[in-house]
Amino acid sequence: MPSSKQDTEQNQTFIPYQQGTDEEYMSDAQLAHFRQLLLNWKQELMEEVDRTVQHLKEDASNFADPADRATQEEEFSLELRTRDRERKLIRKINETLDKIEEGDYGYCDACGIEIGIRRLEARPTATLCVDCKSLAEIKEKQIGG
Repeated sequence: MPSSKQDTEQNQTFIPYQQGTDEEYMSDAQLAHFRQLLLNWKQELMEEVDRTVQHLKEDASNFADPADRATQEEEFSLELRTRDRERKLIRKINETLDKIEEGDYGYCDACGIEIGIRRLEARPTATLCVDCKSLAEIKEKQIGG
């Protein structure tokens, strides 16, 4: 999900989908809503990548003091790790956009039931329904815990 800054920006422009009473799940309007949501999120992430590259170029200094140099290197390392996570998220967003185009979006990969509009608005890249995700987390805790 977006970072807190991005979450704030997304919430300012986000309008929850209002499903019609007779509207079929994953109608063209719903798919368009989620496509736009994902594209906006991807654009925000890409802009953040551009800001990071600019920041790394502008702020790269060769400090004489080893402590200052280490602080800067740690800051850059943290920023790069964050961008790497966002790069993986962009890949997942692209995969989700492909699912929309293929007509597979909105259904649980494990059991095939509807994931649900509100869950998808909260996590547009979700591939599991709440029940299957809960089971997967329980299994993960048992194996890794």
